[in-house]
Amino acid sequence: MNHELEETSIEGPASIPGWGSLEFSRRLGLQALGATALAGGIASLSSATLAAAATKSHVIKIGYVTPSTGALADFAGPDKYVLSLIRASSYFKNGITIGGTKYSIQIITADSQSNPSIASQVTTQLIQKNGVDIIVTSSAPETTVPVSAVCEAAGVPCLSTVCPWEAWYSGLGGTLSAQGAATSGAFKYCSMFFFGVPEFVECFLPMWNRVQASTGANKVFGGMFPNDADGNAFRGAFPPIVTAMSGGKYSFVDGGAYTDLSSDYSSMISTFKNGKCDFFVNCPLPPDFNTFWKQASQQGYKPKLATVAKVMLFPTDVYALGALSNNIATDAWFTPYAPYKSSLTGMTGYQFAANYQKKTGQQWVQSMGSTYSLFEVVIQALKTVKNPHDRKAVAHALQHVNYVGMSGPLNFAAKTNPAPGVGIIKPVGIQWKPGTTATVGHKKWSWSPYVVDNTLNKHVPLTGALRPTNA
Repeated sequence: MNHELEETSIEGPASIPGWGSLEFSRRLGLQALGATALAGGIASLSSATLAAAATKSHVIKIGYVTPSTGALADFAGPDKYVLSLIRASSYFKNGITIGGTKYSIQIITADSQSNPSIASQVTTQLIQKNGVDIIVTSSAPETTVPVSAVCEAAGVPCLSTVCPWEAWYSGLGGTLSAQGAATSGAFKYCSMFFFGVPEFVECFLPMWNRVQASTGANKVFGGMFPNDADGNAFRGAFPPIVTAMSGGKYSFVDGGAYTDLSSDYSSMISTFKNGKCDFFVNCPLPPDFNTFWKQASQQGYKPKLATVAKVMLFPTDVYALGALSNNIATDAWFTPYAPYKSSLTGMTGYQFAANYQKKTGQQWVQSMGSTYSLFEVVIQALKTVKNPHDRKAVAHALQHVNYVGMSGPLNFAAKTNPAPGVGIIKPVGIQWKPGTTATVGHKKWSWSPYVVDNTLNKHVPLTGALRPTNA
């Protein structure tokens, strides 16, 4: 069988990473459709997929669009390791029997270069040139929204992850109520798994409550929300959800809609100090948080607990801050400490992460778990269809997968899901602490993420104690 890694790469500008506001996500979807039209037309893509579906090829082609380069490249760091394990697993190595016919599986990767326009272009190429049956994709709206939009228009099954579901859903043309609930039904060909703004709040709020109870901290939180897609989305959604979930116990102080890549946060810091903001939340670009946090320390703003979004997900952010990283908290959707294992091989999450560290010399990162699960979900769906080239059948199967794998339990058809075809991962709260012990494998790291709150997912054991960020 052919397991050769085929890369698709197109020159293009890098974009700034972000989760994306709803309007921003809609524009990404429209931009993707515009790029598709320029690349050869949606109608021709649809015809191409129908023709491919009618073939009797014994090869199932899976396209994987990932930001291997550019501003989002940290998310794709473990890709080569993850794909090597996927390709070595039974179904990908030996083939899968569907409807009495043996099929081999080929994975074709394409680099989005962290650019929405490039993401839509390489997706179009995977469909037109490579004739893929399924496309999987990961890492922020800039990748997942344009890829999904092209697939939905072309009639190709697509599975996405690592993007708040609201941004993905809106980007594909879905509508949301004022409360953030989906109101326009399912998409025909696309599905996804991750979580949304309510889960961010549900992850952070229990940690606030515990620190408040132990320290008597002021029930006031400051928001570092930039004047960009992410900042405006969090500014609009996060505070009212906190109010609803806390019964109005916490009040919000807005630090002001600053410009990305600002160099002086003195005014914001003064606002937080005057507002007695003992809790802190944000969604900035990584270099902005680095600058802000250093200035906050110098100017004496030391919140009792910092719970950050979009930053401190990767060791690179942590090492850049050094000692100032101590006890900063964030969310985690995959950790090696959970009792989950691969549905393909039985490998545990701990083994998965420890082997990655041993083979690459790099510290494990949480995006590796969701990338692995993309291919687990595809196999689960293929097991239930009669013809893997039947686009509608495969898309329907993806939207109804219910299994337990590397990312834990995922039920795409659960009645509690926020939208049809959306599977929800329950994140846990982690804090970065000096890695005085080898928390995974035998290698010691200067800093490691410790699970300090499992309110949303009791399956994941605590590995450290929740401490105030500035004790």
